[in-house]
Amino acid sequence: MRVLVVATVQHPLDARVCAREIGALLAAGHEVTYAAAFHDVDVAPPAGVLPVNVPRAQGRRRAGALRAARRVLRRHAASHDVVLLHGPEVMLAASGLRHPCIVWDVHEDTGAALGMKPWLPAPLRPLAARGVDAAESYAARNYHLLIAEAAYADRFPDADPVMVPNTPVVPRSVPGSARGRAVYVGDLSVARGVDEIIAVGRLLSPDVSVEVIGAARPPIAERLRAATQAGWIDWRGYLPNDEALARVEGATAGLSLLHDEPNYRHSMPTKLYEYLARGVPFVSTPLPLARRLAQDSGGGVIVPFGDAAGAAQAVRDLAGDDARRQGMADSGRAWVSEHANWERDGERFVRQLEAWAAAGAPT
Repeated sequence: MRVLVVATVQHPLDARVCAREIGALLAAGHEVTYAAAFHDVDVAPPAGVLPVNVPRAQGRRRAGALRAARRVLRRHAASHDVVLLHGPEVMLAASGLRHPCIVWDVHEDTGAALGMKPWLPAPLRPLAARGVDAAESYAARNYHLLIAEAAYADRFPDADPVMVPNTPVVPRSVPGSARGRAVYVGDLSVARGVDEIIAVGRLLSPDVSVEVIGAARPPIAERLRAATQAGWIDWRGYLPNDEALARVEGATAGLSLLHDEPNYRHSMPTKLYEYLARGVPFVSTPLPLARRLAQDSGGGVIVPFGDAAGAAQAVRDLAGDDARRQGMADSGRAWVSEHANWERDGERFVRQLEAWAAAGAPT
């Protein structure tokens, strides 16, 4: 099977797109052509794929990426068995494309996410929301749908989307959770809790270091650099998913201090699964799925939204109780291995694309 993957918003080494889905396709022996912004972020394409460079869609600069994606689709789609689209812009670029198997992978509640886009003026958001509704309705009629969260199915009442959760690869063995270092992995923004993370670092310094791994744009990047210079955190910037998760191993706790935003309320923060898979308990704000994961897995501590002092104290408590911390780490890792493991989910993802490729377009 030949699969054309197109992603213009995501980093080319995005964990879901590249590490998980493309990795699973290559492991199953399929051929992958991957259109992404390799030049814009100066990274090499993954080994084993045929790369096609396109501009990255960022902020209001999206038209060029959309046009480039449309050109890629017109040129390459016909020679592939499956066209796998990531992001609403790419989905729009494919409108009118005639191909027997187009798949749209829905990563987020696109409508709810509009309120978190600082580049989109508030007066235009209602119009954009109507555009999203129309685009999703078109996709439901013409494409196969993958969704990262079960709740996203509510946006497609007339379709039958297939759930492919954002689960991690669970290593066979990991070191124990040690004292002295908390870690955060993921993009950085106000809504993702960057100010609370910096405050936690300040409150824990110098007893517990806070390592921050993830991309940030101005002015967030300037705040992170200043906090690093002050010795409150150690911001390492963006790292590929495998490198970032290797840094998680052995930490005292993993941080997830997301705000109470509509787009987060019915989404599982993938980083929580990743922390547990690497043998590290988590400290999280009380988003519904995060709270449930803490209860079900026994691997997390829940703190109030915006409570940096509470989050810092939770890390201190974990650092000060080796038996409790390692017990939570072991319990959480066992739960993820059983219930949220890409080793199984990746196989189901590949089998689903194979079945759709054989069946053709949705009816």
